[in-house]
Amino acid sequence: MSVTHSRVTTGPAELEPCGRSDHPDCGIRDVLDRIGDKWSVLVVVELANGTRRFRQLQRAVDGISQRMLTLTVRRLERDGLVLRTVHPTVPAQVDYRLTATGTSLTHLVKALADWSLEHRDGIALARRAYDAEHPGHEIR
Repeated sequence: MSVTHSRVTTGPAELEPCGRSDHPDCGIRDVLDRIGDKWSVLVVVELANGTRRFRQLQRAVDGISQRMLTLTVRRLERDGLVLRTVHPTVPAQVDYRLTATGTSLTHLVKALADWSLEHRDGIALARRAYDAEHPGHEIR
């Protein structure tokens, strides 16, 4: 894969994420992998505020690279959570918005974001205490 590779890849693991189609977890992991990664969550949170252009998303999602944002929105589009619209202008203007399925996810993602904000200080304190009790075993 090249440094500039941004194609959404598919493979056998995506066709049968659990290895057995009759397994009770089959399908759940695949969906949670997508909506549970930090970039997808942050993009969904931003798009919950309305349609955004690519650069607007990139500025709003702190720390995301152009390549990672491209991969993230393409994956979300592939999963039916984001709609990408190309406007016939020069240069082409592209914007992104949540689909109905993506919008139905926003209350869950917002609840997770709110929980994270509410508990971040306590989690940071617990991490410092753990690291102090287990020197040299920090988990990053």
